Amino acid sequence: MTVGAELGQSSLWRDSGGSAVRRRVRVPGVGPTTSASTVGKANRPLIARIGERLRSAFDPVIASSSLVANDPVLDVRDFAWTAGLRDDWAAIRDEAVRVALPAGALPGGATIEHSLERCPRTAAVVARIPGLHSASFSILAPGTHIPERRGATKRLITCHLGLIVPRDGDVRMRVHDRTVRWAEGETLVFDDTYRHEVWNDTHGTRVVLLIQFERPLRNPGKWIADLVLRVARRSA
Repeated sequence: MTVGAELGQSSLWRDSGGSAVRRRVRVPGVGPTTSASTVGKANRPLIARIGERLRSAFDPVIASSSLVANDPVLDVRDFAWTAGLRDDWAAIRDEAVRVALPAGALPGGATIEHSLERCPRTAAVVARIPGLHSASFSILAPGTHIPERRGATKRLITCHLGLIVPRDGDVRMRVHDRTVRWAEGETLVFDDTYRHEVWNDTHGTRVVLLIQFERPLRNPGKWIADLVLRVARRSA
């Protein structure tokens, strides 16, 4: 497992009819990683191409075996543990500010123990999430545009907890046919196998706690999904 402001009054995800760099800091387990907003598809490794084919073949089976909805944006009330994230959001935000935002705050060679010590509240909260796959602080720099993409497997569902949301412009994400916006202290659960795209058209940095967890499934979808997930982990 990797665990990679005032409370807003509006809902985190509200429906509405020059690229920079995005950083993701994982806590605990590894140090910070920096990724550009675009990744060339031509140089994708063989295992990634195999994973794409497996997803196309098996995602419909996984969807038919799902114990929760297959909508682009899911109802947080179907995931009771999200209440714990909202209850502790301020403490999690404070750890993100201390660890993820300062330049050089987490050296590339940070150890598991080092990361755990610096984010104990975050680590404790996410450890209670059923089927936790990974968690990280996702940092979206001012002016960033992340082009349309989709996740690796329907086996995983994504949750965001808003920690820092600039208010001097528009920071948003489109998930399939839904455009949604963050607010601090609120959560979203969504299926990232739907095509999604992100913009930060503000002068501030957006920070969320990004969590991926295993979709509740019945068989035979669960057997297939576990196979696809193993391939997805190798192709990340």
